[in-house]
Amino acid sequence: MDLNIDRNATGSVVRQLVASVTEWIHSHGIRAGARMPSIRQLATENGLSLSSVIKAYDQLVAGGVLESRHGSGFFVAQQMSQASAPQAEDEATAWPLFDNASTQLKLGCGWLPDAWRDDTDLGQAIRQVVRSDNQALFNYSTPLGSADLRSQIQKRLGLIDIHVDLRQIITTQGASHGLDLLVRTLLKPGDLVLVESPGYYNLFNLLELHGVKTLAVPRTAQGPDIAHLERLLDGHKPAYFFINSMYQNPTGTSLAPSVAYRLLQLATLHDFRLIEDDIYADFQNGPTSRLASLDALDRVIYLASFSKTLSSSLRIGYVVAQPEIIKRLAHIKMVTGIGCSLLSENVVATLLANGAYRKLIQRLRGRLNKQMASTLRLLDPNHWEVFAEPSGGLFVWARPRHVASERVRQIAEQLQIQLSQGSTFLPEGEACDWLRLNVAYSQDVRAQAFFRQIEQTSKLERQC
Repeated sequence: MDLNIDRNATGSVVRQLVASVTEWIHSHGIRAGARMPSIRQLATENGLSLSSVIKAYDQLVAGGVLESRHGSGFFVAQQMSQASAPQAEDEATAWPLFDNASTQLKLGCGWLPDAWRDDTDLGQAIRQVVRSDNQALFNYSTPLGSADLRSQIQKRLGLIDIHVDLRQIITTQGASHGLDLLVRTLLKPGDLVLVESPGYYNLFNLLELHGVKTLAVPRTAQGPDIAHLERLLDGHKPAYFFINSMYQNPTGTSLAPSVAYRLLQLATLHDFRLIEDDIYADFQNGPTSRLASLDALDRVIYLASFSKTLSSSLRIGYVVAQPEIIKRLAHIKMVTGIGCSLLSENVVATLLANGAYRKLIQRLRGRLNKQMASTLRLLDPNHWEVFAEPSGGLFVWARPRHVASERVRQIAEQLQIQLSQGSTFLPEGEACDWLRLNVAYSQDVRAQAFFRQIEQTSKLERQC
């Protein structure tokens, strides 16, 4: 079973191995129940370490490609044999894709339920823009984005002590587009950056796509592990550190003041910049430590979005940085995509100007606070390990104490629940039994049943 693993490729060996095994099963028409080569055999045939094969097989089992039989080895799973090649490829690359058309409960997703969205104010704003501004229906926006929207963003930034002028703001098609512009503009293949682990899966894929090398900094309840970061900086010269300051995805944790100040000190001492992804900014409860407000955008580039609160379909986000960086971003934005939707920009500007957006996020905060409290009560400490208790936001990072990952996945499937596997949020995609739980979905009857079954299974396992 020669899988032609390229050790010099940008992607990790484990990711390549997962994809190659999946493709090998499909291309050879391997039937369900067929025995796979042993870990030692596969490692020997392909000149790989045992640990790499173990991690890959763990991911393949978690993704439903293989099944593990105690004492017998690994076998092709039934659902894998029946799946099409494109579906298997999605599983193999560990993308936590959620089918919006599916009726399954998306307990691990990264957005609010549709029922929580306020379509009344949004619909009124759309109609107002269409009636009053025909240009928005037909024309591109400007390179920097609508002046009205950027003015509204400028005011909102001032409320969180980030004081900038309009030349320092550029609109984007969501936060992901903002990250892509930053990577395209500021980095080149072979550059080294720091990322959080666990962290945002799409950032890892984006950096890999552009050939950027990464060093992982473990996330703690207080923010990045400063001691670990200092050890990395002793031997490496990263250009940037990508970080979630508040309600981090997936752990839900926020930066402690002492960690924030030390990060800025280290950035100055070791000459790197921080890219602060604050996509959950509008869910904020009480004071927090934002790098952009502490640093006055000297070594910090800030980005956020309205996708999580207002509408994912509008695709409006923004980046805030020094004017010379914004000019470079505007050039790349025009070269790669011409510009954002002027209609969408003007709709968001209208909602910000008339106060509807402020009222919306107040309602969302209150509702999420209640959901967070109830979810944490459901996660009995005898049966669940919670990484940290978030003060707000969407996510809890947790894992069952006594239930194997495969059994957790089976329970979720039986209840028609989609989970986000922990390995997805690790830069190397290694096996991980932690789960990202979206509290906005936790009161659904299927979620309640899921938590009950995990607790019951945990009790049985403890008795054995």
